Amino acid sequence: MKIWTLTDGKIGDRVQCVGVASALGGELVEKTVAPRGPFQWLGPAGPIDPRDAPGGPASPIAPPYPDILIASGRRAIPYARVVKRESNGKTLVVLLKDPRIKARFADLIWAPLHDRREGGNVFATLTSPHGLANKIAASAVSAGVQIGALPKPILGVVLGGPSGGAQYDSAAAADLAKRLRVAAASYASLAVTPSRRTPDAFVDILRQSLDMPGIFIWTGDGENPYTDILGNAETLIAAADSHNMMSEAAATRAGLYAWRPAGLARKLDWFVTALERAGRVRPFDDKAAAFKAAPIDATAEIAAEIRKRYGER
Repeated sequence: MKIWTLTDGKIGDRVQCVGVASALGGELVEKTVAPRGPFQWLGPAGPIDPRDAPGGPASPIAPPYPDILIASGRRAIPYARVVKRESNGKTLVVLLKDPRIKARFADLIWAPLHDRREGGNVFATLTSPHGLANKIAASAVSAGVQIGALPKPILGVVLGGPSGGAQYDSAAAADLAKRLRVAAASYASLAVTPSRRTPDAFVDILRQSLDMPGIFIWTGDGENPYTDILGNAETLIAAADSHNMMSEAAATRAGLYAWRPAGLARKLDWFVTALERAGRVRPFDDKAAAFKAAPIDATAEIAAEIRKRYGER
């Protein structure tokens, strides 16, 4: 089985596409599109950049076409539509996340439940795919120096950023630091990693307010210890403004708490509440007692649905 993933290179899209493709097995090739303006602004409904037409010498979608194409991102969708047409419908086209258009050409659309996308070609799950299970498991056995050297038990914190209305101002940083200081008293170490979206000023306030023994806050030097924290923390606190990070943390065996920044988008609030009702997540106030819960990982479930659709053709 030959599989293409198709994105514009954004890490969030790549992680999801490659995670699902790897769960399927087969021969995987990553394809990246970079349409010029105005074509990059016309996605998802517009045409592809003519420079990238399948007959061109440097086309990212030149034949022979794969058995399955997994695409994500508005710039990639026009290219997925062309592959479907040029392959005479033989390529099974899968779109990850709501494409924001009537994508009848897609054989399958995966969307998170909170997007409330409906249709015969739609498959929805509570959490998102990621393909980090093996990396997390490997980190639990042999973590990098930054996290592996910390005394256990570890309280891990993964941060997001001010998207969709979530507030990451100085008041939010001071409030979170106050809560973390209380919660960390029950652990030997506190390990915090910001994301690319976390404001530097927010991290600076955490660093100044949490100047105490047994604390690690990633400075941006070297490789992000994100998976090492997921694999080694006994308990995790994740920012609720990131569906991907909450999903990845929920795939571990660590107790998981959700920090809801002010201004959290309504659909993400619904998502976290659903995880709380399922018993996988607890709200974070200023305590984070360790607990165990069964991991939730939608990656294999989505891959199984793709295999089913492919087999039914």
